Amino acid sequence: MAVPRLRIATPEDAQSIRILLERAGLPTSDLSASKPEFIVAYEDAELIGAGALQRLDAVALLRSVAVAASRRGGGIGRLIVQELERLARAAHVAQLVLLTQTAQRFFEHQGYRAIERQSVPQAVQASEEFRSLCPTSAICMSKTLVGPVADRGSAR
Repeated sequence: MAVPRLRIATPEDAQSIRILLERAGLPTSDLSASKPEFIVAYEDAELIGAGALQRLDAVALLRSVAVAASRRGGGIGRLIVQELERLARAAHVAQLVLLTQTAQRFFEHQGYRAIERQSVPQAVQASEEFRSLCPTSAICMSKTLVGPVADRGSAR
């Protein structure tokens, strides 16, 4: 199979993204209000995957990572997460946080670690995703994107 084409989503992708997320059982009710920045994966003219960053200062929510059921297990989700991490680093995001009910092992393989939900920054806890969209049973995970040198400000 060909490697999918990844790009930043446009307004024309919104309906296809919403359908993909709903089929994957992911929340969509806050997309208009929270305005996450989506990356989409296309093969020919078919949307086969998506994922987003919702920036909250130096932290961002990694959210809405979904791959079409017929294409799961082929590395598309990993490519989407890697591209989102690249964009987050370019925007000087220091930490990514996510909530998952079904993909803990997938994210562990990408270097994310389970953390206590209450240990995330207040801006993340105040997001609709944390407050009401994802159940309290969802696993909270995090990945630090910058090393200790950059954290001290000496790398910039």
